[in-house]
Amino acid sequence: MLAVVLCAVGGVLLGGAWSLRSQGAGRPAIVVVALLGVLALAGGVLWMLPHGTFS
Repeated sequence: MLAVVLCAVGGVLLGGAWSLRSQGAGRPAIVVVALLGVLALAGGVLWMLPHGTFS
């Protein structure tokens, strides 16, 4: 369940970064929101991997 929530939050944040970009927001704000979205999405994907994948 947490993986789905993280992927959803990541999608919302990446969409927000795209929206900020199209509205002409400052570059630091876009980068921060996009970075948080990528981290949330990566966390969701890693959470779905079976335990012991990297060991």
